Amino acid sequence: MLTFSNVEYGYPNQPVFSDLNLHIDEGEFVFLIGKSGVGKSTLLQMVYMNILPQAGYVQVGDYSSDTIKTKSLPYLRRNLGVVFQDFKLLDDRSVFANLAFVLQVLGTPRKEIKKRIINALSEVGLAHKQKNKPSQLSGGEKQRVAIARAIVKNPRLILADEPTGNLDPETSQEILLILSRINEQGTAVIFATHNYDLVKQMETKIYKITDGKAVKVVLKKKSQD
Repeated sequence: MLTFSNVEYGYPNQPVFSDLNLHIDEGEFVFLIGKSGVGKSTLLQMVYMNILPQAGYVQVGDYSSDTIKTKSLPYLRRNLGVVFQDFKLLDDRSVFANLAFVLQVLGTPRKEIKKRIINALSEVGLAHKQKNKPSQLSGGEKQRVAIARAIVKNPRLILADEPTGNLDPETSQEILLILSRINEQGTAVIFATHNYDLVKQMETKIYKITDGKAVKVVLKKKSQD
């Protein structure tokens, strides 16, 4: 469902990717690791085509960075859910309204909106917080709302960009568990992080961004005491 083929990208005097290749199948859970500033966020932006390669191409389902038109971007992005490190919630709206906004933009019928929101919030354990505003939530709860916002449109792929970067270790484990559970239901997940201890909790595919390329790696699993 996702392919990077011979992708090159960079800024003046600052190359980011050089001959980067990556393939992710339907329903996979993939960790994307590498130190801060190495290009993980840039790679994710290329998936939803906010950034386009300078050479090579990115293929997401039926959409290719080589041929996609601006008018087609919303249709590509309907199949993607994005979870950011800093949540990006609308502070002046309730949790319910934050999720409703996503579905309203897609033209979802009102009865369907309510059903989907309750289902998504239940999935992350926050159905009882639907009337709260983000300022009334903890950091972990905000991230769970952000995950609910990502899954409310039933995407094929979730892009999680350092989703635990601002959270304590225990809450980070909870976020990983939620995304793992969503993946088990058939949604593909790309989880970008530099937290190797978190990565070692799961046995799944891992790609490390290094020297402008995506290299498949195996990390020694963390022992459980």
